[in-house]
Amino acid sequence: QVQLVESGGGLVQAGGSLRLSCAVSGRTFSNYAMGWFRQAPGEERDFVAAISGSGGSTYYADSVKGRFTISRDNAKKTVYLQMNSLKPEDTAVYYCAARYGTAVLTAGGYTYWGQGTQVTVSS
Repeated sequence: QVQLVESGGGLVQAGGSLRLSCAVSGRTFSNYAMGWFRQAPGEERDFVAAISGSGGSTYYADSVKGRFTISRDNAKKTVYLQMNSLKPEDTAVYYCAARYGTAVLTAGGYTYWGQGTQVTVSS
């Protein structure tokens, strides 16, 4: 089975940075595409970024392009989301997700989910 645990969330001022981490347990980590999603109160769970199993392909929501970077270290079985130039509208619970195979950009395409980590950006 695959388990995911997010960390690194917290409170940051607008313009600041945070790095989220997602530690993954399970076999053949490199076979799993990984994604980050976020959900604000009363909102749908939205796509943020995704990365292929090898790390060779990355995908971003338009709202975070140029500010966020997704990466992975398959030796450490960890996925990261580096968030720079944070804005108050980035405030949400951020979820790490995994699926076997190719990266997709929809929450419904992912099989495994972490419990989420809160990111709050103050103005």
